[in-house]
This record gives sequence, C-alpha cells and structure tokens, in this order.
Amino acid sequence: MIVGTLRVRLLVRQARSLKDKRQIVQSIKARLANEFNVSVAEIEDLDSRQLAVLGFAMVSNSSHHVKTALGQIVQALRVHPVAELLEYEMETP
Repeated sequence: MIVGTLRVRLLVRQARSLKDKRQIVQSIKARLANEFNVSVAEIEDLDSRQLAVLGFAMVSNSSHHVKTALGQIVQALRVHPVAELLEYEMETP
C-alpha cells in the first residue's frame, strides 16, 4: 500500500468574506476529489479571509500513480482562475 500526501497553500484574492472563501474552497475541493479520487480537507487558516491550506491524501498500489495524480493536482491549481498557488509540499514514497 502506497500513501501520498500533498499540502497546498492558496491565495484567494477575490474573497471578500469568509463565506466567499468557503464557497471557492468547497468548489475546488469537490472538483479535485471527484477528478483525481483523492481525499481533501481544509487544514489551516480556516479563519483567514484570503488564505487557504488544503491537504490531499491518496492511497494506491503504485507509487507512480500517486506521484502522477498529486502532480496533476498541483498543475490544476497552478492554472486555477481564482485561487493562486503559493506553495506546496508533496510526500510520496
């Protein structure tokens, strides 16, 4: 069993309130969870209006599959029209 994790910090410039941020973050979480079959949660900066930290976890029988999928998530977030990817940390075997 191979487990990979990804932690990303996002800047949501368009969020004028926590409600705006939560709507945007919920949309990102749902889309990526469905598209890449990963678990995702907002893990830090819950009360910050424009910063969001998301944690992703994936289990597979292939380390290549985990690395590829988590890398594709990073790429998807790099080109996201609303949320700007500030940094990420990936841990894979």
